[in-house]
Amino acid sequence: MKVPSNVPASIVTRNLSDFVKETGNVYESIAIISKRANQISVKLKEELNGKLSEFATTVDNLEEVFENREQIEISKHYERLPKPTNLAIEEFLEGKVTFRTPEPEEPTAEKAE
Repeated sequence: MKVPSNVPASIVTRNLSDFVKETGNVYESIAIISKRANQISVKLKEELNGKLSEFATTVDNLEEVFENREQIEISKHYERLPKPTNLAIEEFLEGKVTFRTPEPEEPTAEKAE
């Protein structure tokens, strides 16, 4: 997964009015960001597990565990990445997240018997 370089790795104070522009409702925006953050998190976890599965061994040898620097570097790289929530917020504010709002169902008139 390509991570944009403009995403801060730490916590940033946000203006809530920025979240309202796209949807008109802060809570709806937060729900959209939350769902996108979950998607990003799952994707990053699958990617990391795929890379680390190359190093999986059936032997529990402590020497191999401590000497595997490449595995440690891969893990450190993923630890340094911005949190999925920060990535989702940046994507949302830049208009890169697409979402749909379902049409409200019209109440059907019940027949009187």
